[in-house]
Formats: sequence, C-alpha cells, structure tokens
Amino acid sequence: MNTAFPRPLCLSADGPLRGRVRVPGDKSISHRALLFSALAVGESRVEGLLEGEDVLATAAALRAMGAQVARGEDGIWRIHGVGVGGLLQPQTALDMGNSGTSTRLLMGLVASHPITATFIGDASLSRRPMARVTEPLAQMGASFTTAPGERLPLTMRGLCPAIPIRYTLPVASAQVKSAVLLAGLNTPGLTRVIEPVPTRDHSERMLRGFGADVTVEESEHGRIISVRGEAELRPQAIVVPGDPSSAGFWMVAASIVPGSDVVIENVLMNPTRTGLVTALRMMGASIDELDRRAVGGEWVADLRVRHAALSAIDVPADLAPSMIDEYPILFVAAAFASGRTVARGAHELRVKESDRIAAMAAALSACGVGCEEYNDGLAIEGRGGDAIPGGATIATHLDHRIAMSMVVAGLHAARPIVIDDAAPIATSYPGFVDVAESLGARATWR
Repeated sequence: MNTAFPRPLCLSADGPLRGRVRVPGDKSISHRALLFSALAVGESRVEGLLEGEDVLATAAALRAMGAQVARGEDGIWRIHGVGVGGLLQPQTALDMGNSGTSTRLLMGLVASHPITATFIGDASLSRRPMARVTEPLAQMGASFTTAPGERLPLTMRGLCPAIPIRYTLPVASAQVKSAVLLAGLNTPGLTRVIEPVPTRDHSERMLRGFGADVTVEESEHGRIISVRGEAELRPQAIVVPGDPSSAGFWMVAASIVPGSDVVIENVLMNPTRTGLVTALRMMGASIDELDRRAVGGEWVADLRVRHAALSAIDVPADLAPSMIDEYPILFVAAAFASGRTVARGAHELRVKESDRIAAMAAALSACGVGCEEYNDGLAIEGRGGDAIPGGATIATHLDHRIAMSMVVAGLHAARPIVIDDAAPIATSYPGFVDVAESLGARATWR
C-alpha cells in the first residue's frame, strides 16, 4: 500500500441510493483458499477471489515459499501446491503490508516446517501485537525473535516434526484458531483447539473439503476442533462468496439515506458471519434475503436493503465474534438511530488495524455525534434519522474499515466529512468508490 501521497476523500448523496451491487469475494475465505491450495498436491482453481492488497500479500508469500499462484485472463486463480510439508525456505522477508490475517495464518503455516521466515509490514501492522499467536505456536516448537512488544518485524523458526497441542483460546479469535490448525496439518498426531466462544468456521469447513481429517465436537468447555497430521490435501475448485464485511457498508448506507433501495448480490450468510445483519434488524433495518442458496458449501443470498427508521439497542455481547470487523459501520448506523446505542464486549477492536474503539469515538465526536468510550466498546447518542452535523476531517490511522465507515457516514451529513486518506481502502475493497458512485453517491477527492 502506497501511503506516500495521501488521498483525502468525501462521499455525499443528493438523493436516494439505488441499484444492485456485487461485493468482492470474502476476505477470510480468499486467504484460506490460497493457503490450503498451496498445501495440496496438484492444481486448485479459485473463482471470485478478493483481489485486495491483503489477499495479494498472502499470494506473494506463498510464491516465495514454492507454490505457483497465478491469475488467469479469465479471472480464475490457479494454484499448484507443494504438498503439506513441502514449503521452501523464502529467500527474502515476507512483506505482509497491512494484513494481520496474512501474518497470523502464514505464521501457523511456517510453524511446523523446517524453515525460517521473517515477517515485515507497514506502520499500522507493525504496531499490532502478535503474542496471541506466538504463544500457542511456541508450545508446538516454533521459536521467535520479535520487535519489542511481540511486534513486527518478526523472525520465526519452524520445527519439524512439531509437537501436537491441546490449546484453549483465551479470547475468541478465528485467526489464532486457524494458525494452530494450519500448524497441525504437518504435525504428527492430533492438534486440538478449544474455543469457549464460537468464531467463524471457514477453516474447518474448507479443510474438510480439501480432505483433511478435521472433527468438531461440543463439550462443556466449548467447541473442540481437532486436526490429524500429517495431512494429505486434495486440490479443489472453489467459488468465493461475497464478503459480508464489505456488504455491511452498503447495508448501512441504504438504511440511513432516505428513500434508498439497494440489492447486494451473493453475500455470504454463514451463521458465524451474520452478526451485523442480526444487529441491524434488531434496530429496525429493512433487510430481506432473496434467493438463499448454497455455493461451495456456504450459504449465500442477495440482500435487499431499504431505508428505515433505526432505533437504539443494547448490542448483545455474544454477537461480537460474528461481527467483529463490522463494529465501525455499526457505530455509524447507531449515530442515525433514535436513542442511545450501547455496544460492548468487543475488546478485540483495540488490536485491529487501529484501535477501532478510540478511532471511531474520535471520528464520530468530531462529526457532532455524542459518544462514550468504554474499554470494550462505545455508547452512541443517535440523531433519530436526521443528518449528523459533519464538517470534520477524519484521521483513519491507515485503517480501511475506519475509512469506509466514515465516508458512509458522510452520505447523510449536513456538512462534508472528509477522510484523510482513501488509500487503505484498497486493502479489502479496491472498487469501493466506483460502487458508491454507481448507486448515486458523489465522490470528491480533496
């Protein structure tokens, strides 16, 4: 991501948003499709891959470790894998850009291979702590040299054979769970992860499709996910459904701009990812599911979203794992609701691409929205459907979700809301501004 020349951006809407949009492929599934394909023997094909900077960082790292990863002229990605245990020593540092997902999952991959890899990233990623993933991987035998605070740059040395472990997640994290499972693929015996609070389950679903011996059972301590190494993965043809996190921006935009009527096509409806839909419906949003269907083992639907009067709620804390990336745009929805919305139980927001609790509290406050900050969330005083005052330039802290959330807020603001830099948006949604304009919004570059 080039941050040398910031590109301030403002979105505005002179009337309703209308039309049909198709959001990019789901980011979580895109990362995993590349990773598991790189460990299969033979050619896997991936259609609908998210071609944002985060996923491209994963693709580049896998190439550096021996996999053939290429996009065809037909838009289909073809991956020739090296097999479990077949990763090669990278000759240079692996540049993760802004992608925490790439970093944590690739660390899991390397942990059980006899190679050494150095991970570097941009300024934002280099501030994010990695201790929650180095801890279980160290128990499996990997060793680490990190910057102070368990941060990047980070060099790790994998161990082969690694040691199978039984690990209970101290906080709900699909990334940590998936990193341990990835390490377990090349570890003799059973590697188990216990999650007291269920998180997104794409790794478990997809690994089964690739032929791994993965079991999931319920216990009094939570879900126990087990993988048996040393696995042999079979190549697959994968269709990536639309990212619900990206769809969330248009759900909220259509909900808050009077007269809007938007259909968002092919949205992933995995129950571990639909927390935002649940929360918005609790607030009174008009979200209808059209043509619900199964694609590649996942449920998808087209979502029709129309403008609606939103009411404040106490957001159930148990929704957090299923909408952790969508809290910034939920906070925007709350700014237009009637009453005081309280959203807590989201400690994880403090260690995302930015401190998303502090960043959104500052952004909304600067735009005239009353906020109270907690250690695990926000309380937001809604405007009852009226335009928020706006008139601020927002610091995005190199965070794509802060950037997109606040330009959506500007669609129904009395005065322009400008984000300081739109460049980070490309990490997950390269076509975001074009889609906004196709729905009737006006983009102004400052």
